[in-house]
Amino acid sequence: MSLDLQQRELEGILILDLAGRITVGDEAGALRGKLQELSAAGGRNFILNLQEVGYIDSTGLGAMVMGFTLVSRLGGKLKLENLNRRNVVLLVLTKLTTVFEIFNDEQDAVNSFFPDREIKRFDILSFVQEHEEE
Repeated sequence: MSLDLQQRELEGILILDLAGRITVGDEAGALRGKLQELSAAGGRNFILNLQEVGYIDSTGLGAMVMGFTLVSRLGGKLKLENLNRRNVVLLVLTKLTTVFEIFNDEQDAVNSFFPDREIKRFDILSFVQEHEEE
């Protein structure tokens, strides 16, 4: 299954809506390439909307970390939103929750780029408790 990447902007923040899988091969390469392209064009602040991403493998995680590193070096930020239970567990197990800021709500993710706005941070424990039945 391929990775579909759609780009949009909200309040100056570039949001990439991803659908499919972020795995070894073209999918991870597409994500890396898109972040490089947008960064080269001046993009600095990004949100990856992972609501429609069912699976991320180690290469996909690597692509996300590489994107985070690229954007950080340019003075920007890359944040994640709308992860499913499996992908949250993956980030917890790999300790990448200490690297990425994660949000359940898109407006909270956007607001996190503006220091004067209130945001509700992602609470891993609450998330796990809400999804225990799954």
